[in-house]
This record gives sequence, structure tokens and C-alpha cells, in this order.
Amino acid sequence: MTLEERAALAANLKATGQCNCTQSVLKVFEDKIDIAPEELSKLAAGFAAGMGCMESTCGALIGAVMTAGMITDGAGTPRYSKEIVAKFNDKCGATICKDLKGISSGQVLCECPECVRNAVLSLGEVLGDIV
Repeated sequence: MTLEERAALAANLKATGQCNCTQSVLKVFEDKIDIAPEELSKLAAGFAAGMGCMESTCGALIGAVMTAGMITDGAGTPRYSKEIVAKFNDKCGATICKDLKGISSGQVLCECPECVRNAVLSLGEVLGDIV
């Protein structure tokens, strides 16, 4: 599956309500992660509506960083995380859920399915051929 196909599938999983943002990102990389799919889903269940119910980091971004850690066995994950966050911020305009959703400003910067798509793309851009 290409990166673009993974990104489209992840966005669709979120848009259709099959998964939360974190789960959507993790799910499209199940073939690269040595954890049972149902366990991944449970692990990511608490990140719906961003960490802290929109008060903190976007769940899709959390999913991308979690995936990077699993795919690389943790090697270099802090550096990869920094790069993923920067790319995601460039694409979406923020990294905090409530900012992305325009809770305070009234201006939505990026809808959830697009955040999910951008998280997958950012992860792929950073890890390259590994994903």
C-alpha cells in the first residue's frame, strides 16, 4: 500500500466514524506494527478529541508519533517526533486539537479527517522508505 493510499484510508476511517483520530493512523500501519489490531485500538482509545478532550495534542499527531516509535523500535523516535510535529504543523496550522478545531478563535484550521491524512503523510515524509 502506498503512503497516499494509507493516508486516504486513514482519513476515511475517521470520516466514517469507524475509528478516532489516533486509531485511524495506527490502523493503517497495522502491517508494520507487531501488536494485535485490537490491542492497538485499545491503546489509542483514550486519545479521541485530542489528548485531554481538545485541550492538548491532536490525536492524529499522537498516532503518528506512536507509529514512528513502533516502526523504528524506538530508535531515533525523539528526533523523528520533532520532525513529524513540524511537518504536521506546517500542513495543518497547529498541533493542539482545540486550535485545529477553532474552539477559541471560531476558525477551523483543519478538519479531523484532514488532520488524520496529514499525520500519515507527515510520518511517511519523515520515515521515508521504512513505511
